[in-house]
Amino acid sequence: MSVEGGASELVKVVALLGAGVVAVPLFKRLGLGSVLGYLAAGIVIGPFGLGWFSDPQAILHVAELGVVMFLFVIGLEMQPTRLWSLRGEIFGLGLSQVLACGLLLTGVGIAAFDLAPAAAFVAAMGFVMTSTATVMLLLDERGETSTPRGQRIVSVLLLEDLAIVPLLAFVAFLAPAAEAGGQSRWASIGLGMGAIVGLVLAGRWLLNPLFRLLAAARAREVMTAAALLVVLGAALLMQLGGLSMAMGAFLAGVLLSESTFRHQLEADIEPFRGILLGLFFLSVGMSLDLAVFGVQWKLILGGTLLFMAVKAAGIYGVARLFRGAHGDALHRTAMMAQGGEFAFVLYAAGAAAGIFDAQLNAVFTAIVILSMALTPLVVISLRWLIPREGESMEGVDVAEGLEGRVLLIGFGRFGQVASQALLARGFEVSIIDTDTEMIRSAADYFGFKVYYGDGTRLDVLRASGAENAQVIAVCIDKRDATLRIVELVKHEFPQAKLLVRSFDREHSIKLIEADVDYQIRETFESASAFGHAALLALGVPAAEAEEIAQDVRRRDIERLSLQVTGGITAGRDLMHSNRMRPQPLTEPRREGEALSAETAAVTQAAD
Repeated sequence: MSVEGGASELVKVVALLGAGVVAVPLFKRLGLGSVLGYLAAGIVIGPFGLGWFSDPQAILHVAELGVVMFLFVIGLEMQPTRLWSLRGEIFGLGLSQVLACGLLLTGVGIAAFDLAPAAAFVAAMGFVMTSTATVMLLLDERGETSTPRGQRIVSVLLLEDLAIVPLLAFVAFLAPAAEAGGQSRWASIGLGMGAIVGLVLAGRWLLNPLFRLLAAARAREVMTAAALLVVLGAALLMQLGGLSMAMGAFLAGVLLSESTFRHQLEADIEPFRGILLGLFFLSVGMSLDLAVFGVQWKLILGGTLLFMAVKAAGIYGVARLFRGAHGDALHRTAMMAQGGEFAFVLYAAGAAAGIFDAQLNAVFTAIVILSMALTPLVVISLRWLIPREGESMEGVDVAEGLEGRVLLIGFGRFGQVASQALLARGFEVSIIDTDTEMIRSAADYFGFKVYYGDGTRLDVLRASGAENAQVIAVCIDKRDATLRIVELVKHEFPQAKLLVRSFDREHSIKLIEADVDYQIRETFESASAFGHAALLALGVPAAEAEEIAQDVRRRDIERLSLQVTGGITAGRDLMHSNRMRPQPLTEPRREGEALSAETAAVTQAAD
């Protein structure tokens, strides 16, 4: 490669990174999410924008590895027993959604676009295949991947990944000149099944011994290389078998999910996954043919809205048919009412088989890309169109006539732990929260009865039994809401002892000024215990470690008292700092070595 050529490639790399670095923070600041930022940046720098890149497909092929690595990480979190427990949702809910949406969209293709049945089917099934990358990134950003709601979406995505295999085979059957290819198609199916069996056997008998051997060698960079080898090797094996690369990576992750090296593998893959996934969305944005859009914009825009609306109706209908709550159904509809990256593969296969022409391929590819771009906006709009109280209340009881001696407001991680001592002693505890999904999960998985109620409202506090409660425990994690509850309780229910979870020191100061009976910063106890354990791990005797821990507590209490009257910066001298020489808390255990006369003089001067 010439120096000029090398410089040119480096400029392209800088342009890709720069586009993402500029666009993503901007779009996230606007509340539009990173997916839309990447897509917009790709359109700007692509062949139909500034023209910095002429071949987005080349970048897309490399960037698809981001989706592959994403599915590997998801697989690492999905133990075989957990995956087996989802079999009903994968093959029941997932298959029903694919069939229902495929049937509806095929009808739209025939009726609205006047397509031949074969072309309408290919166009429809390409749009049925939801964008795994878009949905998983949205779930990840919203922290919903591991929730029951998120797991149902993951189950449908897995079925769609599996469906691409028979769909590609069916496209080959639909080809106009496909009479003599039956034997080779059966051979392809056999090759795909062989690839799956080979991957399962290798994962069960080879991967763990391999990583144990590499761990014994203590070569950190080799472990990273091995992690990449496993992901890319599994993806390649599946691709050679005519299957989905993402499915291969997912299976590899599942096979390693119970390995002792699971967390190390996830840490090794994470940096590559994030960068390549961003690159994937950039390349999808570059692939949008603005020339075709300019000529066919009415058809593309109308087709996108029509396909999304019909698919949304199919998703919602199937969700309700499977007894999904109204809120869950709407959430899944907003997340999945778009086409995905597998559509590009299916449409290319359709074009190669003579089912699609080049113009039709370009139009439906643009429809899929536009639907992916609209999905973050649809998810955002769902929050505004449907108020929180408008979420499904199925399986959720509103707080009314509660009479517990303790009223616990907020049942997140903090509230769950705080409730245990009270329940162990046999006290009656009334619990309220505003998260309907958490309320259902608490009942379904842990047997708790949690009522729906907003503790910042006086009428809800009365309905929750605050007038007769001896203790009101505020365990929510929102500072302003906490202060509002404290104000109401102090004014309206003075008989109750008020115990409050604090967010940080400034919040604690405000709570002390509000005269609550007890406040504690949410991380203080765990951090104190952590520091005590660290001393023990370093060989400090137990008695000395306890003495130090108590001194740290004493200093913290004294400093907080000073801050109440003197401001947040008061009492700084009570903190131990790594920028100052610490003073010993106890007398030295042995005599120090004799100082030279010069050193002794300097020390005395400093004192």
